[in-house]
Amino acid sequence: MKKQQFRPAVPHAEALDDRALRLGAYMAEHSATVRSTAAAFGISKSTVHKDVTVRLPLLHAGLYAQVRHIIETNKQERHIRGGLATKRKYEREKQFRRGEKRAE
Repeated sequence: MKKQQFRPAVPHAEALDDRALRLGAYMAEHSATVRSTAAAFGISKSTVHKDVTVRLPLLHAGLYAQVRHIIETNKQERHIRGGLATKRKYEREKQFRRGEKRAE
């Protein structure tokens, strides 16, 4: 049986728990990446990642399962997105060298 972690009764602990739940709900609703969630909430990627991987499982196991699936999917797809971004970069540079109008 897994031992439960003790959570001290600290006033800001509730705010952290609430933030973790809101971040998880946002990610699940929008199928958002950690980076886009961080941008939407104006916090760091590290904070989002810690909240949804450490705090969320202790608060809402079902929501955590959804978020974990999204994170794993994004992890598997990131090399494809990176390759496409690199391809666009070099296509823009090629157009610029030819003197063509830059397509943004």
